[in-house]
Amino acid sequence: MKEAYVCEGIRTPIGRFGGSLSSVRTDDLASVPIKYLKNKLPKVDWGKLDEVFFGNANQAGEDNRNIARMALLLSELPTNVPGITLNRLCASGMEAVIAASRMIKSDEGSFVLAGGAESMSRAPFVMPKASTPFSRNAEIYDTTIGWRFVNPKMKEKYGIDSMPETAENVAEKYQISREDQDKFALRSQQKALKAISTGRMNKEITFVKVKQKKNDDLHIDKDEHPRETTNEKLSNLPTPFKMNGTVTAGNSSGVNDGAAALIIADEEAIKKYNLTPVAKIVCAASSGVEPSYMGIGPVTASQKVLKKSNLSLDNIDVLEINEAFAAQVLACLREFGVSDNDERVNPNGGAIALGHPLGMSGARLVLTAAKELEITNKKYALCTMCVGVGQGSAIILEKV
Repeated sequence: MKEAYVCEGIRTPIGRFGGSLSSVRTDDLASVPIKYLKNKLPKVDWGKLDEVFFGNANQAGEDNRNIARMALLLSELPTNVPGITLNRLCASGMEAVIAASRMIKSDEGSFVLAGGAESMSRAPFVMPKASTPFSRNAEIYDTTIGWRFVNPKMKEKYGIDSMPETAENVAEKYQISREDQDKFALRSQQKALKAISTGRMNKEITFVKVKQKKNDDLHIDKDEHPRETTNEKLSNLPTPFKMNGTVTAGNSSGVNDGAAALIIADEEAIKKYNLTPVAKIVCAASSGVEPSYMGIGPVTASQKVLKKSNLSLDNIDVLEINEAFAAQVLACLREFGVSDNDERVNPNGGAIALGHPLGMSGARLVLTAAKELEITNKKYALCTMCVGVGQGSAIILEKV
């Protein structure tokens, strides 16, 4: 079996909801990291790409009609290059990387692009068609995040808790206190701000040009979601998702915009195109859990991938776990037997600080982890995420 390697990769800054990237169409945003890689590697024969895999969770607005294909065409890659969009909700971008690696390992490809994009700011409202002739009953759904067009059988069997409500469920079941959630959130913000101020984040970000009607174009080159805060400020935030709950806007991930892309290649393509391998993709796995406790998904997914890789958490040097909510991250860490403030966990901050553009986040985790292995000269990284409707995804990288 061939090996698959993460090579060059890049991402956009992550914008706040309604922020600096909100005027950029989703398909245009998705093309930004592809254009960057294309321009950085002009001698590569891009017509030889076997596939472009992109993750995207919404697909109800400008990300419809297969955003992978749209983005590669907008990037002016040759028209013979195919593209496919994958949807595992929050883990869609990670699933794109996994699909690319499996394509290479099964010898069905050699040179692949994988990534993800989401503009949650631009997610549209949608209306269902009338169920009866001349119906005057009109419904409208916000597609930014969460349930819509609910199947009554799903609601009856599994409930339709919102994502924050599932976090409250996890916090109650695993006895994760509000105080511990806020402490974790503060550490995430502090680590992210440090990574920005030291230039660490510059190693994985390219700018997005945002056109202005009257003034000069803006060049957005820094993550917009991180913010200065304190334990006191976090502790004073309301808990809108449950009376006397523990989950707040401050200890949850953001609603955001962003895109990322990575080159996944085998040794032959690396030599042929003079690529720089950063990390080998060791193994990947996914798992299912109860939808109302979706945040615990990283536990079973990570257990599966570690077992397949003949590794344990003691072997892991970098642990990138998506911070959908502090409650679920802490529950997962404690199930792992890892301390709340283990220095291996999200060393540059996580989604609570950086934001969580759904389809992009999994690719961002892989990119950030690969860069961290390269910069710190560590050996193994585990990236893992919870997924809406009750799943978990995980992937292990090994530094080259």
